Amino acid sequence: MKLNRLILAFTLLLKFVGNTQDLNTKSFSLDECISIALENNLDLKSSNLRANSAKISHQQSKASLLPSINGNFNLGVNDGRSIDPFTNDFINQELTFSNMGLSLNMTVFNGFRLLNAAKQNRLNREAAELEIEVAKQDLVLDVTLAYLQVLNNQAILNLTKQRLTATNQQLEVQKGFYENESGNPADYADILGQIANDETSILVSESNLNNAKLNLSRVMNLKQVSDLEIEGVILDLEKYKLSADEVYNLALESLATFKANELRIDAAQKGVSVAKSQFTPEISVFSGVNTNYSSAAEIFTAMGTNVVETGEFVTVDNQDLPVMTEQTVFSPEKISYQDQLDNNLNTVVGVAVNVPLFNGFRAKNNVAQEKIRVEESILELERTHVDIKNTIAQVHFDMLAVYNRYQSIENQVKAYAESYRINEIRFNNGVSNFLNYITSKNNLDNAKVNLANAKYEYLLLVKVLDYYCGNSISG
Repeated sequence: MKLNRLILAFTLLLKFVGNTQDLNTKSFSLDECISIALENNLDLKSSNLRANSAKISHQQSKASLLPSINGNFNLGVNDGRSIDPFTNDFINQELTFSNMGLSLNMTVFNGFRLLNAAKQNRLNREAAELEIEVAKQDLVLDVTLAYLQVLNNQAILNLTKQRLTATNQQLEVQKGFYENESGNPADYADILGQIANDETSILVSESNLNNAKLNLSRVMNLKQVSDLEIEGVILDLEKYKLSADEVYNLALESLATFKANELRIDAAQKGVSVAKSQFTPEISVFSGVNTNYSSAAEIFTAMGTNVVETGEFVTVDNQDLPVMTEQTVFSPEKISYQDQLDNNLNTVVGVAVNVPLFNGFRAKNNVAQEKIRVEESILELERTHVDIKNTIAQVHFDMLAVYNRYQSIENQVKAYAESYRINEIRFNNGVSNFLNYITSKNNLDNAKVNLANAKYEYLLLVKVLDYYCGNSISG
């Protein structure tokens, strides 16, 4: 029984380790990388939080248009000299008191401050929501560029490995010559040195690839994938057809950053209207209902009459006779809590007008500050136009230059491949020397690396232009 349990536990452990390895070595497509980044990226989460905050501010500004209703209640005990809230007489006893009320206050007019503030917050909310889209567009571009950079470094690493393979093949040839003591012995040593150079190139390429993967993992905000592997994509190297001006015109229509900046301008202009309302009177209406209770409150009920001496006397026949009077006898009775609340009920209703006469130029300065914010928002929009237009022009120019360079390097690779083929044959047959062979080999290898770099650099620039055009750059 114990052995079966151990076998079962060992099997589950192997399965768990296998699943963990599958997770850590999962190969991600570009679309998967973008989806993960959209879910995990911290900057995008911050944009969502700012949009949620703007949404709450908008909701609160709309709610400010509604009347405010407040209720109050208190209950306490007072010991010593105090005023009876029921009779307003001074008393010196322990007193339990209670007050409650309900009040309403509503602004009728204040220069449309509340209305304009609600409109301003609505515009800020719409701008914040568009800025989420801006953050998404930027993130998609960042992931795509990082993804292509990984592909580029993978291609370079494969080329360096192929270079080492070719050098090792040549080493086998020269090793035979060296062991048979034929040919130039220095060629064999030179091949060994070339192998060391090729191995160094592989180490450098592996380091560059690792850095590119780390950058992609950072953009995706991955935490558990130890060795990120990605899938290849179909690379189209057709010449880009749009001009820089055409890309810019499409960017004006597609990029959310322009619309967001325009909304910020509109919101700032509403801010000026809000500030100007400080110059106008504020009219509001108010009403309230109040009542109170006192434990000292009593009601007296007549129970009958008594004849009592007044303390005065009259003289009749030289005899002092006391003066008597009839006095009503009252019985005190506490008034109940509910009856006092009903009996002491009072209401108030009115209109309040607040006229600003002088506030230390605060209103004037607030208007001036809001006007400056409008100018800053306009400048920000103009700066965005200039920056994006210049960026598109530079990227478009670089893209055309890289495309032409790619075409030139492609022809160069063909020429160097033929030169290497000839020199390899001549070198193996002892007709040519090692210098000619290794020169042609290095020329071909370097040309292949340059071709790969040019290809991915061109694709990177095209993806940037696609981003500005509003096209999907994930495929």
